This record gives sequence, structure tokens and C-alpha cells, in this order.
Amino acid sequence: MKEPFIGMSATATRVVDETMLAATVGSGSLKVFATPMMAAMMEEAACTVLAPFLEEGETTVGTELNIRHTAASPQGIRIIAEATITAVNGREISLDVTARDSVGEIGSGTHKRFVVDAARFQSKTDARGQG
Repeated sequence: MKEPFIGMSATATRVVDETMLAATVGSGSLKVFATPMMAAMMEEAACTVLAPFLEEGETTVGTELNIRHTAASPQGIRIIAEATITAVNGREISLDVTARDSVGEIGSGTHKRFVVDAARFQSKTDARGQG
């Protein structure tokens, strides 16, 4: 892994459709942007900002996600999730994450990812299912 730059950020953008609603994904009964979808977008933004620093065969895995979902968003609105690198401790990367719609911020928190060898990690994970 090349050393990531603290302060770098990246985004993930989506327009909320029916597949992203709490009532659809099972995280509630309302037709509002689901918290698990917000979390996924935050992780996508984190992966995007870290990708340029990875060597061939490396990937990152999420190890911690601490978020607040503070405002509801309706179907049809655009969501932008952003991840900003705040610290690098060896292979552990810390990030601040936020999400917003056209009205304002809808969520925020912190996220940690760990750089791993993709094939080795997948092999060890697959072996868990064998025993």
C-alpha cells in the first residue's frame, strides 16, 4: 500500500429508488431512504478514496462503522455520501463519513478500513464455511 493522504476525500452518488427504501430492504416500514443503504454508500465512498493507494492484489475491508442517520430522504432525491481520510495507522485507515441530500446533511459518523491481501482474505473467509 502506498501512503494515503490525510484530508483526501471521495464521494458516492445515487438517486433514491424503490430498491433503496427502508420498506424494501427490511429496515423499517416507511418509503424513505434506508439507513443500511446510507451505510453502503459511505463505505463505497471510502473504498473509492482508498483505491488509488492500493497495490495489485490488495483491497480494503470495513472493520468499524459508527454512524447517525439524522434526517429522512424521500424516493427520487439525490444522495451524496463522502468519505475523508483522517488517520493512517499502518494498514488501518480511519475516515470521517457524511451523507447529504439536496436539503442538507442526513447522516454522519466514522469508519475504519483495513488493507488486506484480497486472495488470502477470501481464502481464509471461504475456509470458515468448510468447518
